[in-house]
Amino acid sequence: MFKMKGVVPPMVTPFTENGEVDYSGLATLVEFLRERVDGLFITGSYGAGALMSTEERKRVAEITVKAVDDMIPVIVMVGSTNTRASVELTRHAKSIGAQAVAAIGPYYFSHNDDSICQFFSDLIRAGNNELPIYVYNNPKFQGYPMSLDLLKRLKNAGVYGVKDATFDILVHSTYNRVLKDDDFDVVLGTEAMWLPACALGTEAFIPGLGNAFPEICKTMYLQGMAGDYGKCRETQFEVNRLREIMYLASSTQLAIYAMLEIRGIIRAYPRAPFIPATADEKRAIKQSLAECKSITIQV
Repeated sequence: MFKMKGVVPPMVTPFTENGEVDYSGLATLVEFLRERVDGLFITGSYGAGALMSTEERKRVAEITVKAVDDMIPVIVMVGSTNTRASVELTRHAKSIGAQAVAAIGPYYFSHNDDSICQFFSDLIRAGNNELPIYVYNNPKFQGYPMSLDLLKRLKNAGVYGVKDATFDILVHSTYNRVLKDDDFDVVLGTEAMWLPACALGTEAFIPGLGNAFPEICKTMYLQGMAGDYGKCRETQFEVNRLREIMYLASSTQLAIYAMLEIRGIIRAYPRAPFIPATADEKRAIKQSLAECKSITIQV
């Protein structure tokens, strides 16, 4: 059974200044990450999937899978406001060789448990009961919580696992205790709590920071999996310090675009209505990064 392992960044999608998808920059970013991480989670929140058309999302997935060149797995986020689009994206992900898909609960409208179960059952069928389907439980973005009872129903329906973006370590602990087994994967949706999640049995996390600084995320992962919790704690504190720097921009996603530019990996823009980090914000981010001994940037 497929399971996510290691560091799986929620890869940002680069855009040009006029808002078009920067497919060349996308390939460059994939080529940078593919040797430094253990998988890519694409077209999700950091990946601006909700801001792209279905055709753009397909093209981003195609280019990512091609650029990865079978080095690491690609997990495509196919969530949308409606079943039709998500089914189409699921079928496409399977056709291009993505290893799995994930879907946030259908958003904008509120939905009851029966509707959510039907949504994920339709995705499972779209993957011919062969493509692993993950629930991306993000109460903030989908607009409602998913109860433990609902996740049990989804597991019984054939969902492969959950990306936990609740930012609640007690919830995450419960997922590992009640849901996780050989047939159901539990993945942490942030780098902020890797140490306790690892101690609870989690084996993969999805760090936004991993777009720009995958190396420190990989170090923290390896320390945790080796049971070296003392060193892992030190690295976790450094990672969380870097997360604080991300808030010098108006959102963590915008900070990642700035950090990628500061590091010299790509120069890219977010898609409107997001506004890029200002010159002052970039200077503040760069100065703060230069003060961190755990990473190296060109000053």
